[in-house]
Amino acid sequence: MTNPPRYQAPALKKGLEILELLATSEQALTMSDISGALGRSVGEIFRMLQVLEEHRYIARDDDGYRLTNRLFALGMGRPPVRDLTVTALPVMQGLARATGQSCHLAVASGAEMVVIAGVEAPGLSGFAVRVGYRRPLHRSNSGRVLLAFQPASIRAAMMTEVRETGGDIDPALDARLDALVAEGDAVTPSPMLEGITDLSAPVLEHGAARAALTVPFVAGRAARVSLDETRTLLRDAVRSISAQLQPTID
Repeated sequence: MTNPPRYQAPALKKGLEILELLATSEQALTMSDISGALGRSVGEIFRMLQVLEEHRYIARDDDGYRLTNRLFALGMGRPPVRDLTVTALPVMQGLARATGQSCHLAVASGAEMVVIAGVEAPGLSGFAVRVGYRRPLHRSNSGRVLLAFQPASIRAAMMTEVRETGGDIDPALDARLDALVAEGDAVTPSPMLEGITDLSAPVLEHGAARAALTVPFVAGRAARVSLDETRTLLRDAVRSISAQLQPTID
Protein backbone atom coordinates (compact mmCIF):
# COMPACT_ATOMS: atom_id res chain seq x y z
CA MET A 1 0.00 0.00 0.00
CA THR A 2 1.29 3.46 -0.90
CA ASN A 3 1.33 5.85 2.03
CA PRO A 4 -0.59 9.11 1.43
CA PRO A 5 1.49 12.28 1.16
CA ARG A 6 2.22 13.86 4.54
CA TYR A 7 1.40 17.36 3.33
CA GLN A 8 -0.96 18.63 0.66
CA ALA A 9 -0.41 21.69 -1.58
CA PRO A 10 -3.07 21.41 -4.31
CA ALA A 11 -2.19 24.64 -6.10
CA LEU A 12 1.52 23.82 -6.21
CA LYS A 13 0.71 20.32 -7.45
CA LYS A 14 -1.37 21.73 -10.31
CA GLY A 15 1.43 24.11 -11.27
CA LEU A 16 4.02 21.34 -11.31
CA GLU A 17 1.73 19.10 -13.36
CA ILE A 18 1.37 21.86 -15.97
CA LEU A 19 5.12 22.47 -16.14
CA GLU A 20 5.89 18.75 -16.47
CA LEU A 21 3.26 18.34 -19.20
CA LEU A 22 4.59 21.27 -21.24
CA ALA A 23 8.16 20.04 -20.78
CA THR A 24 7.30 16.75 -22.47
CA SER A 25 5.29 18.30 -25.31
CA GLU A 26 6.98 19.06 -28.63
CA GLN A 27 4.32 21.63 -29.55
CA ALA A 28 2.28 24.34 -27.87
CA LEU A 29 -0.80 23.19 -25.94
CA THR A 30 -4.08 25.03 -25.62
CA MET A 31 -5.90 25.38 -22.32
CA SER A 32 -8.26 22.63 -23.43
CA ASP A 33 -5.32 20.37 -24.32
CA ILE A 34 -3.82 20.87 -20.87
CA SER A 35 -7.17 20.39 -19.16
CA GLY A 36 -7.79 17.10 -20.98
CA ALA A 37 -4.25 15.74 -20.49
CA LEU A 38 -4.30 16.42 -16.74
CA GLY A 39 -7.89 15.38 -16.16
CA ARG A 40 -8.71 18.76 -14.61
CA SER A 41 -11.35 21.32 -15.51
CA VAL A 42 -10.47 24.50 -17.36
CA GLY A 43 -11.56 26.42 -14.29
CA GLU A 44 -9.01 24.53 -12.15
CA ILE A 45 -6.04 25.39 -14.33
CA PHE A 46 -7.00 28.85 -15.62
CA ARG A 47 -5.57 30.85 -12.72
CA MET A 48 -2.49 28.65 -12.51
CA LEU A 49 -1.73 29.29 -16.19
CA GLN A 50 -2.07 33.03 -15.59
CA VAL A 51 0.36 32.93 -12.64
CA LEU A 52 2.91 30.77 -14.46
CA GLU A 53 2.76 33.11 -17.45
CA GLU A 54 3.11 36.18 -15.23
CA HIS A 55 6.26 34.70 -13.68
CA ARG A 56 7.58 33.79 -17.16
CA TYR A 57 7.71 30.02 -16.63
CA ILE A 58 5.38 29.61 -19.61
CA ALA A 59 4.55 31.78 -22.62
CA ARG A 60 1.44 31.96 -24.78
CA ASP A 61 1.19 32.48 -28.54
CA ASP A 62 -1.46 31.82 -31.17
CA ASP A 63 -0.92 28.06 -30.91
CA GLY A 64 -1.16 27.82 -27.13
CA TYR A 65 1.17 27.62 -24.15
CA ARG A 66 4.84 26.69 -24.26
CA LEU A 67 7.47 26.21 -21.58
CA THR A 68 10.03 29.04 -21.52
CA ASN A 69 13.71 28.54 -20.64
CA ARG A 70 13.27 30.15 -17.21
CA LEU A 71 13.52 26.84 -15.32
CA PHE A 72 16.56 25.92 -17.39
CA ALA A 73 18.16 29.29 -16.59
CA LEU A 74 17.51 28.80 -12.88
CA GLY A 75 19.14 25.38 -13.02
CA MET A 76 22.10 26.79 -14.90
CA GLY A 77 22.56 29.35 -12.11
CA ARG A 78 23.34 26.67 -9.55
CA PRO A 79 27.03 26.88 -8.53
CA PRO A 80 28.06 23.35 -9.69
CA VAL A 81 26.62 23.88 -13.18
CA ARG A 82 27.93 27.42 -13.42
CA ASP A 83 31.38 26.22 -12.38
CA LEU A 84 31.30 23.56 -15.10
CA THR A 85 30.24 25.92 -17.88
CA VAL A 86 32.60 28.72 -16.82
CA THR A 87 35.48 26.23 -16.82
CA ALA A 88 34.51 24.53 -20.08
CA LEU A 89 33.64 27.46 -22.34
CA PRO A 90 37.17 28.86 -22.89
CA VAL A 91 38.41 25.35 -23.69
CA MET A 92 35.46 24.78 -26.04
CA GLN A 93 36.17 28.07 -27.83
CA GLY A 94 39.77 26.98 -28.37
CA LEU A 95 38.60 23.61 -29.66
CA ALA A 96 36.22 25.26 -32.14
CA ARG A 97 38.98 27.57 -33.43
CA ALA A 98 41.48 24.76 -33.81
CA THR A 99 39.11 22.39 -35.62
CA GLY A 100 36.77 24.74 -37.50
CA GLN A 101 33.89 22.77 -35.96
CA SER A 102 31.17 23.56 -33.44
CA CYS A 103 31.02 21.76 -30.11
CA HIS A 104 28.55 21.39 -27.26
CA LEU A 105 28.54 20.26 -23.64
CA ALA A 106 25.81 17.99 -22.27
CA VAL A 107 24.92 16.64 -18.83
CA ALA A 108 22.47 14.00 -17.65
CA SER A 109 19.01 15.17 -16.64
CA GLY A 110 16.91 12.24 -15.53
CA ALA A 111 16.66 9.80 -18.42
CA GLU A 112 17.85 12.40 -20.93
CA MET A 113 20.92 14.34 -21.83
CA VAL A 114 20.56 18.11 -22.05
CA VAL A 115 22.92 20.54 -23.78
CA ILE A 116 24.04 23.25 -21.32
CA ALA A 117 26.63 25.10 -23.42
CA GLY A 118 27.67 25.38 -27.04
CA VAL A 119 30.18 27.10 -29.28
CA GLU A 120 29.45 27.56 -32.98
CA ALA A 121 31.94 26.83 -35.74
CA PRO A 122 34.10 29.90 -36.49
CA GLY A 123 33.59 29.77 -40.27
CA LEU A 124 30.58 30.41 -42.46
CA SER A 125 29.41 26.80 -42.36
CA GLY A 126 28.98 24.18 -39.70
CA PHE A 127 26.39 22.38 -37.63
CA ALA A 128 25.51 23.50 -34.11
CA VAL A 129 23.18 22.03 -31.47
CA ARG A 130 21.15 24.56 -29.51
CA VAL A 131 21.45 24.97 -25.75
CA GLY A 132 18.55 23.21 -24.04
CA TYR A 133 18.33 20.43 -26.65
CA ARG A 134 17.31 17.12 -25.06
CA ARG A 135 17.46 13.53 -26.19
CA PRO A 136 17.14 10.16 -24.38
CA LEU A 137 20.49 9.11 -22.91
CA HIS A 138 20.66 5.84 -24.83
CA ARG A 139 19.82 7.47 -28.18
CA SER A 140 22.65 9.99 -28.47
CA ASN A 141 26.42 9.89 -28.53
CA SER A 142 26.64 12.33 -25.63
CA GLY A 143 24.11 10.35 -23.62
CA ARG A 144 25.86 7.03 -24.14
CA VAL A 145 29.12 8.59 -22.98
CA LEU A 146 27.34 9.88 -19.88
CA LEU A 147 26.00 6.39 -19.23
CA ALA A 148 29.23 4.57 -19.98
CA PHE A 149 31.64 6.46 -17.78
CA GLN A 150 29.89 5.84 -14.46
CA PRO A 151 30.38 3.44 -11.56
CA ALA A 152 28.40 0.24 -12.12
CA SER A 153 25.73 1.10 -9.53
CA ILE A 154 25.15 4.58 -10.96
CA ARG A 155 24.97 3.28 -14.53
CA ALA A 156 22.44 0.63 -13.46
CA ALA A 157 20.29 3.28 -11.74
CA MET A 158 20.41 5.52 -14.81
CA MET A 159 19.44 2.60 -17.07
CA THR A 160 16.51 1.81 -14.77
CA GLU A 161 15.31 5.40 -15.07
CA VAL A 162 15.52 5.18 -18.86
CA ARG A 163 13.42 1.99 -18.83
CA GLU A 164 10.84 3.56 -16.50
CA THR A 165 10.29 6.38 -18.99
CA GLY A 166 9.46 3.86 -21.69
CA GLY A 167 12.87 3.74 -23.31
CA ASP A 168 13.38 0.74 -25.59
CA ILE A 169 16.91 -0.38 -24.67
CA ASP A 170 18.98 -2.61 -26.95
CA PRO A 171 20.06 -5.73 -24.99
CA ALA A 172 23.59 -5.16 -26.33
CA LEU A 173 23.78 -1.61 -24.91
CA ASP A 174 25.78 -2.57 -21.81
CA ALA A 175 28.44 -4.25 -23.93
CA ARG A 176 28.49 -1.22 -26.22
CA LEU A 177 28.98 1.09 -23.22
CA ASP A 178 31.83 -1.07 -21.93
CA ALA A 179 33.47 -0.79 -25.36
CA LEU A 180 33.22 3.01 -25.15
CA VAL A 181 35.01 2.97 -21.82
CA ALA A 182 37.77 0.79 -23.26
CA GLU A 183 38.11 3.14 -26.26
CA GLY A 184 37.98 6.31 -24.16
CA ASP A 185 35.45 8.12 -26.35
CA ALA A 186 32.66 7.58 -28.89
CA VAL A 187 32.67 8.07 -32.66
CA THR A 188 29.32 7.54 -34.41
CA PRO A 189 27.66 8.72 -37.63
CA SER A 190 24.96 11.20 -36.69
CA PRO A 191 21.50 9.58 -36.51
CA MET A 192 19.93 12.93 -37.43
CA LEU A 193 21.88 14.18 -40.47
CA GLU A 194 23.96 12.54 -43.18
CA GLY A 195 27.58 13.63 -43.55
CA ILE A 196 28.08 14.39 -39.85
CA THR A 197 30.10 12.25 -37.46
CA ASP A 198 29.52 12.77 -33.75
CA LEU A 199 32.70 12.69 -31.66
CA SER A 200 32.03 12.59 -27.90
CA ALA A 201 34.33 12.31 -24.90
CA PRO A 202 33.69 12.44 -21.13
CA VAL A 203 34.57 15.27 -18.79
CA LEU A 204 35.58 13.19 -15.79
CA GLU A 205 35.39 14.16 -12.16
CA HIS A 206 36.51 11.62 -9.57
CA GLY A 207 36.41 8.89 -12.21
CA ALA A 208 32.84 9.50 -13.40
CA ALA A 209 31.44 11.48 -16.32
CA ARG A 210 30.15 14.81 -15.10
CA ALA A 211 29.52 15.93 -18.67
CA ALA A 212 30.10 14.92 -22.29
CA LEU A 213 31.78 17.20 -24.82
CA THR A 214 30.72 16.54 -28.40
CA VAL A 215 31.93 17.74 -31.81
CA PRO A 216 29.46 17.16 -34.68
CA PHE A 217 32.24 16.81 -37.27
CA VAL A 218 31.39 18.10 -40.75
CA ALA A 219 33.89 17.09 -43.43
CA GLY A 220 34.72 19.63 -46.10
CA ARG A 221 36.63 22.82 -46.75
CA ALA A 222 35.56 24.42 -43.47
CA ALA A 223 37.26 21.63 -41.50
CA ARG A 224 40.67 22.90 -40.41
CA VAL A 225 41.93 19.46 -39.40
CA SER A 226 40.99 15.85 -40.14
CA LEU A 227 38.50 13.79 -38.17
CA ASP A 228 41.31 11.89 -36.43
CA GLU A 229 43.07 15.12 -35.49
CA THR A 230 39.77 16.54 -34.22
CA ARG A 231 39.33 13.45 -32.08
CA THR A 232 42.78 13.99 -30.55
CA LEU A 233 42.02 17.66 -29.88
CA LEU A 234 38.68 16.70 -28.31
CA ARG A 235 40.42 14.30 -25.94
CA ASP A 236 42.90 17.02 -25.02
CA ALA A 237 40.01 19.40 -24.36
CA VAL A 238 38.14 17.12 -21.96
CA ARG A 239 41.37 16.36 -20.11
CA SER A 240 41.95 20.10 -19.72
CA ILE A 241 38.43 20.71 -18.39
CA SER A 242 38.64 17.72 -16.05
CA ALA A 243 41.97 18.87 -14.66
CA GLN A 244 40.57 22.32 -13.91
CA LEU A 245 37.55 20.83 -12.15
CA GLN A 246 39.84 18.68 -10.03
CA PRO A 247 42.91 20.84 -9.29
CA THR A 248 45.82 19.06 -7.71
CA ILE A 249 47.41 20.38 -4.52
CA ASP A 250 51.19 20.32 -4.49
